[in-house]
Amino acid sequence: DVQLQASGGGLVQPGGSLRLSCAASGFTFSSYAMSWARQAPGKRREWVSATNSDGSSTRYADSVKGRFTISRDNAKNTLYLYMNSLKPEDTAVYYCAKSTGPYVSRWLTENAYDYWGQGTLVTVSS
Repeated sequence: DVQLQASGGGLVQPGGSLRLSCAASGFTFSSYAMSWARQAPGKRREWVSATNSDGSSTRYADSVKGRFTISRDNAKNTLYLYMNSLKPEDTAVYYCAKSTGPYVSRWLTENAYDYWGQGTLVTVSS
């Protein structure tokens, strides 16, 4: 079975940093693009970032560009999201998602994904 286990969330002060991880199993991780999305209370889910299957191509939402970095370690079947200069508006549950293919061209399309992790809560507050 496909499993995506997100971790690394927590409480951080504004301006701080966190690293999220998503451990993948049950499929050939290196063959699929992966993404991070987030959902704040009372808001719609927002796509944050994506990486293609080999990590050579990435995408970022304007709201996180320059502050967040997505990466992957295909040898460890793990996706990462490095978050710097965190703001209170970054507070959300962060989810990792498996794409149905290797490319990021459809990363903002809901039906481009077939599996989701359980989410990890990031709270940015002083």
